[in-house]
Amino acid sequence: MAVRLRMAVARLFRRIERTRAGAALTPSETTVLSAVVRQGPLRLSDLARAEGMNPTMLSRIIRDLEEAGLVLRRADLVDRRAALAEATPAGRRLHDRIRSERSDALSAAIELLSPDENLALGAGLPVLEALAERLKGECP
Repeated sequence: MAVRLRMAVARLFRRIERTRAGAALTPSETTVLSAVVRQGPLRLSDLARAEGMNPTMLSRIIRDLEEAGLVLRRADLVDRRAALAEATPAGRRLHDRIRSERSDALSAAIELLSPDENLALGAGLPVLEALAERLKGECP
């Protein structure tokens, strides 16, 4: 069951991951932008740890997002040696469009389910949400 669930979740994610709005971004850039929008401003070291990224790679991603006008990098006022990443208004708008396109794609697919499949999916969501909560912080 674990293997089937992992494969199904991975397939779903891959099929909705790419969007027209985010076509210019790599998957890693999309992930970092999303984290900065949801949790920012974030210290780069905290962001690297939370996303399981090499700090050097994260620094390059932040630079690319900064050059695209999606993220600002600034000094941490508490610790001047540390840098913070913060989403720009353009970064927030892009993040919202990406999320919207992903939700729209998933909604369109759900609409094609039979009534019984739709009920089964709805009944299973609380279990999936609880499972995700239990796994929080356990996976690398």
